[in-house]
Amino acid sequence: MAKTYAIVGTGGRARMFYEAILGPHREQSRLVALCDTNQTRMDFTNRVIEQELSGTPVPTYKAGDFARMLTEQKPDTVIVTSIDRTHHFYIIAALEAGCDVITEKPMTTDSEKCQAILDAVERTGRDVRVTFNYRYAPHNSALRELIAEGAIGTPTSVHFEWLLDTRHGADYFRRWHRDKRNSGGLMVHKSTHHFDLVNFWLGSQPDTVFGMGDLKFYGRANAESRGVYTPYTRTTGVEAAKDDPFAIDLTSNPVQKGLYWEAEKEDGYQRDQNVFGDGISIEDTMNVMVRYRNKAVMTYSLYAYAPWEGFNVAINGTGGRLELTVHETSYINAGSTSDTEGAAKGVKLYHFPLHGEARQVPVKHGEGGHGGGDKIMLEEIFGNATPRPGYGANHRDGALSILTGIAANQSFATGLPVKVDTLVKL
Repeated sequence: MAKTYAIVGTGGRARMFYEAILGPHREQSRLVALCDTNQTRMDFTNRVIEQELSGTPVPTYKAGDFARMLTEQKPDTVIVTSIDRTHHFYIIAALEAGCDVITEKPMTTDSEKCQAILDAVERTGRDVRVTFNYRYAPHNSALRELIAEGAIGTPTSVHFEWLLDTRHGADYFRRWHRDKRNSGGLMVHKSTHHFDLVNFWLGSQPDTVFGMGDLKFYGRANAESRGVYTPYTRTTGVEAAKDDPFAIDLTSNPVQKGLYWEAEKEDGYQRDQNVFGDGISIEDTMNVMVRYRNKAVMTYSLYAYAPWEGFNVAINGTGGRLELTVHETSYINAGSTSDTEGAAKGVKLYHFPLHGEARQVPVKHGEGGHGGGDKIMLEEIFGNATPRPGYGANHRDGALSILTGIAANQSFATGLPVKVDTLVKL
């Protein structure tokens, strides 16, 4: 019998899930309902389901009717792709209604909400899965396997640099993410992917975190200090923004038009805010140091105005060094198909043994979104693929990934190192 799913939050992130349910995994999965704060957005999603995916439109529920949706539709699993600060509410309510949960990263945005989710899992005995698709990208899997095989002995240090370019990186400063109350900042919303990868590669968890972060490029004050003046709050249909390379026009893309421009009349949410305007409370330049339980130490940096998209990581050990460089396809959320988001354009993985010749490690090219990880992960979640041991991320993995970012945010504010075990009880 097919498993049944309901999706709460029908913005750009939801599409990857309902495409999988209604597409390659329709024999094993069935979508039974949509839930959102915005009816126009749900109606657009149902049109996509019917016209593009040859599916049948499903019942829709406004956010205030989430409990009624659970009662009436009785989904086996609730997929949470709503705004980050609301994840905990839907996760906990679904668990208490007897459902399992699949949630987009980050699992939640602060330590109090994280503890509430952990307690709800313990109380209900239900499952929470966090969709860390990057784990499944072949190059990231290869790095984990080399470490597990002892290619560099005992890992001792990690240097991890992630670059968001001025297309993708800027997009966080146009949307609800720009308000730290909504997203936890990029340390939580974006870096949770990266912190999870390090936990995954090292087989360890964070112990102590220290960091510094600032807003150095985006925002009105930074722009004006460089002689850039953009006297508008949004960019669609604004003549003065016509030549702004950071501007987007929501009417030029049918998905963004349907999900946001036409839905704006209901809730006033503007998807195209000026990245050099006021009201930005997240950082765009961040540096973090983390000590892990296994005594390895990581230096990590993220900046959101880079000339290219991707990452460099080097892992040193008692027996050598691994270096991985990945160039990714840049994207704007809901601006293209989900299988192009974070697609790998170029991958180089090198192994430098302590004694002996260096070698480039051949890595299978992963097709599709997030370095090829999306397709593999979705097959495991919705299809018949045998789960790979250690790859599926549960509530504890979700907590450990965000706790590094939550601790970093606390360190940004206080200037002091933070012990992760003071934040929640795992």
